Amino acid sequence: MESDEESSTAVPNVNDGIEYWTTQPANYDGVLELSTVPSSLRPLQSSLPSRTRALDVGAGVGRVTSDVLLYLVSDVVLLEPVESFVQQALASCRASTSTETPHRGQRAWKGLADGSKSVTLLQGTLQDFDPMNPHRVTFLDRIGYQPTQPLHDIGSGFDVIWCQWCLGHLSDADLVAFLRRSHAALKQSEKGTSLIVVKENLCQDMKDGSARTVFDEQDSSLTRLAA
Repeated sequence: MESDEESSTAVPNVNDGIEYWTTQPANYDGVLELSTVPSSLRPLQSSLPSRTRALDVGAGVGRVTSDVLLYLVSDVVLLEPVESFVQQALASCRASTSTETPHRGQRAWKGLADGSKSVTLLQGTLQDFDPMNPHRVTFLDRIGYQPTQPLHDIGSGFDVIWCQWCLGHLSDADLVAFLRRSHAALKQSEKGTSLIVVKENLCQDMKDGSARTVFDEQDSSLTRLAA
């Protein structure tokens, strides 16, 4: 990592990032702390349609989906590139459809057992992902609610797109491209009733006031200045 007097010109390498996270345990200890603020979404609920959709990118083992999004929306699409993480999320989803009591320390994901909510699991990177045309990532399963015409969901857009501690793995160009694709995928962005949530670590600017970016060689990610 650079010193306080430097701003990085390094570019994240997606394969290096995946390789790092593959070494981390596929549980809540291996991924970053949640500490999200779901109240930021509550003002939107009164104006959203009856079935609402969220996209959770860089979702890890699904902690934001299970602990936040399923309490706020009807259907979640979960995208994660790391094999062990997305397989753990898939296993947790499938276990949540069981009528058996969850093991100690586990909690069933809301709405999956009774089919009132759903989680669709995809494996792939943000660099390859277009929310409106998700054909460059791998579909794993849809758990819970099943619409009569599942393909109609593709390209239908999202009410919420949640990005938490994953955008640092994108170069500046890839980040801008992804955010543009995400904005185009919001159902009601003009009315202010659909939104993109971004939660990332930030760094301070340089001592002379200029922008600063810090590159972490360990997981091949960038920490950016708030703009």
